[in-house]
Amino acid sequence: MSVLIDGLQYANWSEKVFREMRAGGVDAVHVTIAYHENFRETVLNVEAWNRWFERFPELIFQGFTGDDVRRAKDTGRTAIFFGFQNPSPIEDDIGLVEVLHRLGARFMQLSYNNQSLLATGCYEAEDPGITRMGRQVIKEMNRVGLVVDMSHSADRSTIEAADISTRPITITHANLHSWQPALRNKRDDVIRAVTQNGGMMGFSMYPHHLKDKSDCTVDSFCEMIARAAETYGVDHFGIGSDLCQDQPDSVVEWMRSRALDQGNRLWRRLGLCPRLSAAARVVPRQPRLRQYRDRPAQNRLFRNRSRRHHGRQLAAVL
Repeated sequence: MSVLIDGLQYANWSEKVFREMRAGGVDAVHVTIAYHENFRETVLNVEAWNRWFERFPELIFQGFTGDDVRRAKDTGRTAIFFGFQNPSPIEDDIGLVEVLHRLGARFMQLSYNNQSLLATGCYEAEDPGITRMGRQVIKEMNRVGLVVDMSHSADRSTIEAADISTRPITITHANLHSWQPALRNKRDDVIRAVTQNGGMMGFSMYPHHLKDKSDCTVDSFCEMIARAAETYGVDHFGIGSDLCQDQPDSVVEWMRSRALDQGNRLWRRLGLCPRLSAAARVVPRQPRLRQYRDRPAQNRLFRNRSRRHHGRQLAAVL
């Protein structure tokens, strides 16, 4: 069975977006339900999704296992898998890992750009690796079945997470650092550590992660994917679009500024939060994909391979 999975989105969810996913044949999506929210705030986001599941049962339902991806395909719906881009929902309580898993969480990043209680983010100058608490949290995530995601984490932390985890880990949304040297993109030794331990990586279409950013071409993007598949094996790759569809510009400043202080106003009182540039305050323009539509035969082949392997890999991780 061929399935189409998006490894991560942070859309401004609505009936319009749900219907567009169905029109595009998207069978499953890993959705971000927490960036910097604490436990209580995350539960409120789960409540909001419960209402959407009630309102649009013909379009979406909550996914828990790889079998739900196949069920979505069979019933013409999209399975929604919950994930966190930060460990903030567990606060400082390892016991909340199991609680959140029971609420439906299936992915959790160990850090978002900056240092967390568990691991180092990719924007930090120094990376001491996985913390002592991080090691215990990974062990608990492995026990309950919460997938370790290192998309925003630094190199050493990611390599150590791949070695510590007894289950495959993920980089749900990033690209090759050798193609576009953004801090968020991944170097060869990081990708090798993740894939050699059975993990997977989703390629991101967020413009700041792309070569030439919003002017990136489909040819360039696909050449990068082909290089990764040839180097590490096609079974370890899929798409994690990082699509922020219909999000207002204000959400970008919220993501960046709250990432700096993690809710701690001491940073602001001391004047340690830098001013964001104009470009950092807006949702960047997505690249135009006209070239993709102009080459249907070639791109059907790529899309079918991507669907088949990504579906199998995600089902194995879940």
